[in-house]
Amino acid sequence: MIYKRGKWYWMDAVVNGVRYRLPLRTTDWKDAKQREKEELNSVAEGKRGRRGATAPKSFNAAADAYIEFRKLHSAPKTYVTDRERSRTLRQFFGEIRLRRITADMISDYQGKRIQDGVSGRTVNLEVGLLRRVLKHFKQWGRLSDDVKMLPEEPKEARILTPEEKDHLREVAATQPAWQVARCGAILALNTTMRGCELRGLRWKDVDLFDAKALYIRRKTTKTRGGVRAIPLNRDAVLALAELWDRAQKIGSDRPEHHVFPACENGHIDPEKPMTGWRTAWRSLTKKAGLKGLRFHDLRHQAITELAETGLSDQTIMSIAGHVSREMLDHYSHIRLMAKRKALEALETPLPEPESNTKEKVPAAVN
Repeated sequence: MIYKRGKWYWMDAVVNGVRYRLPLRTTDWKDAKQREKEELNSVAEGKRGRRGATAPKSFNAAADAYIEFRKLHSAPKTYVTDRERSRTLRQFFGEIRLRRITADMISDYQGKRIQDGVSGRTVNLEVGLLRRVLKHFKQWGRLSDDVKMLPEEPKEARILTPEEKDHLREVAATQPAWQVARCGAILALNTTMRGCELRGLRWKDVDLFDAKALYIRRKTTKTRGGVRAIPLNRDAVLALAELWDRAQKIGSDRPEHHVFPACENGHIDPEKPMTGWRTAWRSLTKKAGLKGLRFHDLRHQAITELAETGLSDQTIMSIAGHVSREMLDHYSHIRLMAKRKALEALETPLPEPESNTKEKVPAAVN
């Protein structure tokens, strides 16, 4: 419907249950009819945001609504991941109304995150969530042509030397506040577990006495399949025993309780998993002289060391939870020293050349 307010024409239409009352900015009837048609086309193409009672008033409210909507149609881990990924978006966009978010704002967000030392891949995942929120509420169409994703340069995993690995564990034991991060690191180094798998682990999935194994269920991991069983070596058993002792002291030792329970404002909630140990991990690695070491690098470390022992690909994939050889190759960054030892095993007892070989090799090769 088109109507007049003073000298100016307005439109009032309901599309898919959402009301659009918009100024047409013209005093000419024919021009108003044409502009109404254009506005309705914009609505159909998702270039005109929702208005009225159904539209969230801020990005925070929109993110909450979208994530709850996704909870009904996605895996539990996806819901948790979206929640965690929305944190920095909330800090930046917060109470800004969706329709006031511009491409320049998104570009500023990308620049800020890069300055914070975050990888392009991580920023793209965060902006991807922002895009889905905006698209869900019909606000993405007006921005899509002007928002560009960042180039992604995957960060190579950092593989620790035996000395660095020992030093990390020694430093981690010096501060009681690092207990959870330290035990998590020991488990990652000795089980190949991902951070999300550790946080989703419950005591009912841990057998310290009979089988000496833990069981990772599908809802707590990215790996396809039902349950993945990982045997526990001595270090892993000791770390879990320490966490069990802690659980008994804080009252989180029931089978359904999380091994790494949530703690907010000093309150332990064992029925929820902790969101992470980022602050402790950064302080710990900085103290150990390993600034920039990611917790996920410990998984790379464990898989690399397994590969260096000569285990079959199938055994490593069974432990690590990979579903393809390509993923195994992605994680198995075999150190040069290990490769050198493997090739030295092929050497034959040939006599050393009498001439000085080094002098004959071009300097560029040396």
